[in-house]
Amino acid sequence: MSRLSLHDRLLAWRDSILASSRFQRFAANFALTRPIARRRASGLFDLCAGFVYSQVLFACVRLNLFDQLADGPLSSAELASRVPLPADATLMLLDAAVSLQLLQRRSDGRYGLGSLGAALRGNPGVVAMIKHHAMLYDDLRDPIALLRGDVGAGHLAAYWPYAGNRKAANLSREAIAPYTALMAASQPMISQQVLSAYSFRRHRCLLDIGGGDGSFIAAVAAQTPKLRCVLFDLPAVADQASERFRVEGLSSRAVAIGGSFLASRLPEGADIVSLVRVIHDHDDADVMTLLRAIHSSLPIDGTLLIAEPISGVRGAERIGDAYFAFYLLAMGSGRPRSLAQLRGMLTEAGFGDIALRPVAMPMLASVITARKNEIVVNQS
Repeated sequence: MSRLSLHDRLLAWRDSILASSRFQRFAANFALTRPIARRRASGLFDLCAGFVYSQVLFACVRLNLFDQLADGPLSSAELASRVPLPADATLMLLDAAVSLQLLQRRSDGRYGLGSLGAALRGNPGVVAMIKHHAMLYDDLRDPIALLRGDVGAGHLAAYWPYAGNRKAANLSREAIAPYTALMAASQPMISQQVLSAYSFRRHRCLLDIGGGDGSFIAAVAAQTPKLRCVLFDLPAVADQASERFRVEGLSSRAVAIGGSFLASRLPEGADIVSLVRVIHDHDDADVMTLLRAIHSSLPIDGTLLIAEPISGVRGAERIGDAYFAFYLLAMGSGRPRSLAQLRGMLTEAGFGDIALRPVAMPMLASVITARKNEIVVNQS
């Protein structure tokens, strides 16, 4: 057994102090430590009660409470007449939502939007994810069994039918419709992060792999009118993107091509390739297959842009290392990766000039760019 460092010994001493019931009583009563003790106690309780909080939010979303209060505050009786709940249950939900800042008490005993509830009304993508989480909660009912791999494919695995599916290119439009709609609802938030971190104006052609219904390409095209765009996704998904490009008048400079990056050759001719929320959905071997294919398809000095939540990014640790780690485990494919892990994979595939670009909201997505250099790598 290796000898503990001074830092580790100091942390062990700290742990023993914090675990002492005597110290806890002292900290809670002493004026200088009381605020710290309260914050830590509150944080610990929030972890214990987090599922209840999320279910309160879920109930508010399912009952459309935020939309019903958009035009002004209402009394609990008025709201009870609009939702399929008894009056006392409605009041209980309203008070719970107030405690979570989803709602706010107003004059004459009425209820209005709270700061978080008002913000949700402007983020339909978040609302879509909240509704979607019912499947995640069910798959996480026994997290130990999930971690051990004792449970079979659950709701999320069925929802994302392409995950681990070598015949994903054969999926029907009906099979891909739910996840395509969910990704489209949340895409504007991600596109905003990418476009604030990187300009596409110096490029002539973008290849967006796994681009869904074309939401990201539409956002990029709106800012770069001279850019040609190619979307590559499963055939049934690409069909939906083609329809979007036609409706939005982009057909003259945006095309959607169907295929699977595991079974089909990537379209060539682009000088920048984007992977928006794609890498973390796939296991390491498939990611390396994709990165090598992209490297082969790009010209010298071509750019690869990756946008997704990354493990260990300051300000987004819980999103990457807790939320997405368990979400992807339940999905049955992929995992969150750190910048160091992604850097290693990109380097192995032949990319250089790897950079993490600053974004306003890293909890939504971080942006990494890399460039194809002139070094020839072993593609085996």
